[in-house]
Amino acid sequence: MLLAREFVSYLSRQIVRKLTPQIIEAPNPQAAVDIFDRVITEELTIEDRLNEEVRDILGQYADYMRQQGVSYQEMFRKIKNTLVAQRKVIRASGRDTGDQMKLSRDKITDMSHKIVAALRKSHELRVKNDPNEVRLEIVRAMTELLSAEEKVDRLARDKIRSQKREIPEGSEEWDLLHKRYYAEELKKLGIDLTR
Repeated sequence: MLLAREFVSYLSRQIVRKLTPQIIEAPNPQAAVDIFDRVITEELTIEDRLNEEVRDILGQYADYMRQQGVSYQEMFRKIKNTLVAQRKVIRASGRDTGDQMKLSRDKITDMSHKIVAALRKSHELRVKNDPNEVRLEIVRAMTELLSAEEKVDRLARDKIRSQKREIPEGSEEWDLLHKRYYAEELKKLGIDLTR
């Protein structure tokens, strides 16, 4: 997933805090948090499942691709683009569309529509404002929090790159260091993922 599960939970909690009680009336705020968490997680895993499907397809043709000298990365990109177009999937990665944040503006907008629809269906809370106003507020809050997350991620990556020896991205050591530096940088901003 593009965002750590812990950050998705944090994001959900923070947005609900910003929206209650002025925009959403929730006697049980955790019900609203659960809706946000579920929708965001579902939307982010769509592309993960798509990537896995492309890997499975390419796995079936590995020998042929090797014999023909076909680039795995090139075929991966072509097949994924075809499936994205066929299924009308909105790409999650902002970097694929030129956005600076991890999530594309289109994906944030799409998620906001789905979140508002889920909030309106819930019997445990009440949306007090116009659905579009609520959606715009969700987009604003998500964008603000994701901008902060992007800075934290960049700082954590810079810390890893500044090590005396090169640590290859994707290695176990890199992942452990990134997780540690990421949490440290979030705490510097006053963001505790456990709250």
